[in-house]
Amino acid sequence: MFHLHCTQKLLDRIKPEIAQPGQSDTVLGNWYATALFWKPHVALLVSERTLLPVLMPLAPAASLARRFPAQLALVLKEHGISSEFIAQEVSRMDKPQYAKTANRSVVGILNEFVKQAEFWLAAYAYEKGDDDDLLAISAKLAETPCSPLYKGPVSPDKALHELVKAGAQT
Repeated sequence: MFHLHCTQKLLDRIKPEIAQPGQSDTVLGNWYATALFWKPHVALLVSERTLLPVLMPLAPAASLARRFPAQLALVLKEHGISSEFIAQEVSRMDKPQYAKTANRSVVGILNEFVKQAEFWLAAYAYEKGDDDDLLAISAKLAETPCSPLYKGPVSPDKALHELVKAGAQT
């Protein structure tokens, strides 16, 4: 099970049943999401624990949480994460629960990633609707230094690798 904390504009779009906030069973923890009204529309999701960003097509919005684990698997593979870790993480994401945002720091990072993603959008010309561009933009965003990570790995890609390495040693 995993919790997907959505911004109000995304909740208005999906209209899901809202659950009480809780902890996800996944290693990457809870996820935060917002909608980007590009052409075509995109969802930006960020791991609360590592701040790892994942971009994916928003449509159909009602199935966003069910489609997310497959997109996450592609992003993790792009970062060189082992197939064993990916399989375990995805298998724990079988029951999505929608919730309102609860961590202002992560919402702030989400907003910063939106601004940066728009820059990378122009660089990758997503207007063509190529999902590979979303994967490339996600990877570029993951290299961004984030203030909540300054005392440790500094960027989401490094935080991801530290987390996976720590999990492999336990």
